[in-house]
Amino acid sequence: MAIKRNRRFHAEVHASSMSDIMFFLLLFFLIISTLANPNVIKMTLPKSKTNEKTNKQFISISVTEDKAFFIDKQPVSFEELEKELLAKIGTDKEQTVVVRIPFNLQVQDLVDVLQIGVKNNLKFVIATNPK
Repeated sequence: MAIKRNRRFHAEVHASSMSDIMFFLLLFFLIISTLANPNVIKMTLPKSKTNEKTNKQFISISVTEDKAFFIDKQPVSFEELEKELLAKIGTDKEQTVVVRIPFNLQVQDLVDVLQIGVKNNLKFVIATNPK
C-alpha cells in the first residue's frame, strides 16, 4: 500500500519590511511637500520691518525684472492684465490680490499695476521679505 505524504506548497509573503518602506515613503513625501513653493517665479522682493502673513486665498500678480507679467504663474501681457485679472476674480471683489515685484524695478512699474486695482476697486497688497 502506498502512503501519500502531504507535500503541498504554501506561498508566503514576508511583509515585515513593508512597514519600514511605507514609513520612509511617507517621510519622503512629507519633506518634499513642505519644500514645494507655490510661487515658482523667482524674484528678490523688497524688504520691510513688519511683515504680515495671510491664510486667505489670494491671486498673485508677479512682475519679473524684464517686465514679464504673470497671474498665478500664467504669463500675460500688460495690455491683457486687467481683463485676465477681472476674469480670474469674477464676482468676488473682496478677494486679495498680492503683487510680487522685484525691489530694483522702477516705481512707475508698481504704480501701473496698482492703478488697475484702484480703477476696479480691488484690494491689492505688496509682497515683501522680512529684514
